[in-house]
Amino acid sequence: MPKNMIVAQSGGPSPVINNTLRGIVETARQMSEIGTVYGGWHGIEGVLKEELMDLSAQCPEEIALLRTTPAAGSVGTCRYKLKEKQNEDFDRIMEIFKAHDIGYFCYIGGNDSMHTAHTVAEIARKRGLDVVGIGGPKTIDNDVGDSEFKLVDHTPGYGSTARYWAHYVQQANEENNGSCPADPVLVMQAMGRKIGYIPAAARLADPNRELPLQIYLAERKTSLEQIHSNVNETLKKHGRCMVVVSEGLDVGDIGIRKDSFGHAQFSASQITVAQIITNYLNEKGLAVKGSARCNVPGTDQRHSMAYASTVDLEEAYYVGQKAALLAGAGEHGYMATILRTDWNNYQVKYDKAPLAEVAEKDRKFPDKWISKDGMDVTDDFLKYARPLIGDDWISVPMINGRMRFAKLKPIFADQKLPKYVPQADRAK
Repeated sequence: MPKNMIVAQSGGPSPVINNTLRGIVETARQMSEIGTVYGGWHGIEGVLKEELMDLSAQCPEEIALLRTTPAAGSVGTCRYKLKEKQNEDFDRIMEIFKAHDIGYFCYIGGNDSMHTAHTVAEIARKRGLDVVGIGGPKTIDNDVGDSEFKLVDHTPGYGSTARYWAHYVQQANEENNGSCPADPVLVMQAMGRKIGYIPAAARLADPNRELPLQIYLAERKTSLEQIHSNVNETLKKHGRCMVVVSEGLDVGDIGIRKDSFGHAQFSASQITVAQIITNYLNEKGLAVKGSARCNVPGTDQRHSMAYASTVDLEEAYYVGQKAALLAGAGEHGYMATILRTDWNNYQVKYDKAPLAEVAEKDRKFPDKWISKDGMDVTDDFLKYARPLIGDDWISVPMINGRMRFAKLKPIFADQKLPKYVPQADRAK
């Protein structure tokens, strides 16, 4: 008899995360080993609360529309961390698995999510439940995997956010070039916490290095004084300067808030890195007349379907398909991955990596891809990232001038267990 599957999402969303979900659901529907596919409503929290959306019962046309539905509104996401001592939470998940005949648990997310997938499935197996744990990679930060790119070349979500920044800087340049007599300096802040893959993507806007563009990654320590000096040197040469900085660049205390995973939430901080740099530049003075200004894009970096990469979108689907195939084959303890097979003529294959080797491990931006002066990235990075942003615009269905997103019906599995409040939420 086929066993049922729970698929859930965790962490920050991406423009293409729903296409990974679609890949799992559509593939699982064709597999005799997998019965009903349930979606954990808002991630592992929904599993704990026994809020399981029946994805198998959804209209196939709506599932297909997940392809161009951004973010995670379809089944929701969460930032709930399962910690070692939360034994009641783990007991509850096992009860849910038993009550709903779950044989497959697939978690889509970053390295913390891979840890959840690994931990939950391992505990289930130790308790005699035949549950296959599988991970589906998702992170715009591109920090899941190994620094040698042998386990994971890149993660779905990154290519689209990289494309966003390539276009964002191009458009910002047009304004900066036009308004530089009054506003010669524009400081832009990119997401990525302390991982530099997103701000590095700004260089894709100017691969021939023709613009007065400086890029500062959190991995390469610098000072406000040095940034001020660098900006003024560029102003003397070009009369204007654009600066892209990591949101996690160390410029002193900015009142950081943290989520339940312990990750900094820079967009919720008291003041931004970009604002501190802008204030410093204006206080110390510029080499030309005018003022420095700053732009801090928000979560549109990770939910803008208009800027999604066609390459990223396609790969997200096949990663989901691979995750479902691994599950159906009983390949417990793996994350579906993308591996590059040809660097000169971009080609990839879909493979697997042990969850234990990617769980809670942050891949860093390679130091060799940062320029010696610390203000740019190298051509090797451009060779790595350029294929990921694609060449074409995606086509999004439109009705009455509005984007047509998937509309899943609130069809949930019958609740068979008593109500439950997740352990970490009880003190709130």
